[in-house]
Amino acid sequence: MVSLEECFEGKIVNPETGAASRSFVLAGKVDGIIRIGDEHYLLEHKTTAQLTADYLERLWTDFQITLYAWYVEETLGIRITGILYNILVKAKLKQREGETEAEFEERRAALIARSKTGKSSAKRKLPEPDEEYEARLAAKYANPEMFHREKLYLSRDQMVNLQVELWELTQTFLDARRRGVFYQNTSFCFHFNRACAYFPLCRSGGNPNLIENMYEKVPPHQELRTGTNSKGKPF
Repeated sequence: MVSLEECFEGKIVNPETGAASRSFVLAGKVDGIIRIGDEHYLLEHKTTAQLTADYLERLWTDFQITLYAWYVEETLGIRITGILYNILVKAKLKQREGETEAEFEERRAALIARSKTGKSSAKRKLPEPDEEYEARLAAKYANPEMFHREKLYLSRDQMVNLQVELWELTQTFLDARRRGVFYQNTSFCFHFNRACAYFPLCRSGGNPNLIENMYEKVPPHQELRTGTNSKGKPF
């Protein structure tokens, strides 16, 4: 292990002219950097509801982590051979909540109504203790199939192409900001099988009351502005 929670910040450069953007820089944090033999890899932790061949194939399209590999090289001087993914399958186990007194009485009354004796030995279902739930989780994750490690090699051409794409994205954003026109990328509203944090805002058409009650303005990416990187420089 070379480092964990490694921060970096670098210029976004026009690949044709070599000029740096005057509007943007790229900053990020990688889960870790590891060395295997004489080669270095970015360490990336992921979770998934279902581990399939299609999921593993899609790792190649991970724009962000490949771009991070390039910037780690540029800013820290560590040549990155590829990405080592640690993938954890979500257990889908929920802690049993039990039932309220009212729910128990309703269930008990229904059992008595169906009983020939007019009685029931039913007991109230109590919430599952934390210790029992933790034990079930531990037993689930003891299964080796709940964890997978995938090594992905990066090509130099892939890194160069992503630099071109990043520059084009900055120009598209600047053009949209200049004209005051931003399109809604609705294909990503539920990209991670849940609504985007800004979905209510987009759906409301920018309702100021919703903005005031649901959102708070803070400086972006505060998690990148504390501590030091692996070279001891403040970040």
